Amino acid sequence: MDILLSLKALILGIIEGLTEFLPISSTGHLIVVGDLLDFRSNGKVFEIAIQLGAVLAVIFEYRQRFKHVLTHVGKDAEVNRFVVNLGVAFIPAAVVGLLFSKQIKLYLFNPISVATALVVGGFIILWVENRQKSIPPRVNRVDDMRMRDALVVGLAQICALIPGTSRSGSTIMGGMIWGLERKVATEFSFFLAVPVMIAATFYDVLKNYELFTLQDIGLIVIGFVSAFIAGLLAVKALLKFVASKNYVPFAYYRIIFGGLILISWQMGWISWTEM
Repeated sequence: MDILLSLKALILGIIEGLTEFLPISSTGHLIVVGDLLDFRSNGKVFEIAIQLGAVLAVIFEYRQRFKHVLTHVGKDAEVNRFVVNLGVAFIPAAVVGLLFSKQIKLYLFNPISVATALVVGGFIILWVENRQKSIPPRVNRVDDMRMRDALVVGLAQICALIPGTSRSGSTIMGGMIWGLERKVATEFSFFLAVPVMIAATFYDVLKNYELFTLQDIGLIVIGFVSAFIAGLLAVKALLKFVASKNYVPFAYYRIIFGGLILISWQMGWISWTEM
């Protein structure tokens, strides 16, 4: 196996795992870093593998919660409401994504669009966090969420179809604006990632199953394992972080990172792929 290609796969797997659950856009980082590394593999298959690795990290971290849901669905009113809420939140972005995914990938899957979304999203996070200082949360437990709360989070998730916006960032900030306590919005974003990413994975597998070959199995394993481990670390760290702090540092990171990409492009220092 090519050592350099394996190292690139390791880097991209770690980036997927670390950024999938942080409000800084995993897709955006993969587009930018993949372009910078000139990563050449069976791209779609590799992307599917590392996304699955990241989502399994959430399932593992919350394995007791998911086990409880699976064994009590249909029997427990609170569990039933939780499952319905996930379904309601899942639908909006799924529908819009199916309708416009080709156009989005054609026009927005490039480093410059990603950088612009990173910067804009950073300023939105700063605004939301500043707003929350004077507005107490209305929902303080995930199990206290109602269907309308889940629907608002689901509608906010539509914004994440724009690469660089961040799925977790959209759902967390949307939830906080609507009245979810910061940790509640974060946990619900984690839970929502499971059906969203599993559905996206199966959809991509059905569309690209003919691309799966044994040739890239080594890279797939490297990316999958590194994404799982990095994702697990990211989830644990973020839950601990938001227990006492806010998302302002991530906002500044987005603005600086996106700004550097735009400056390097404008000055001609790096020839980013525009389309």
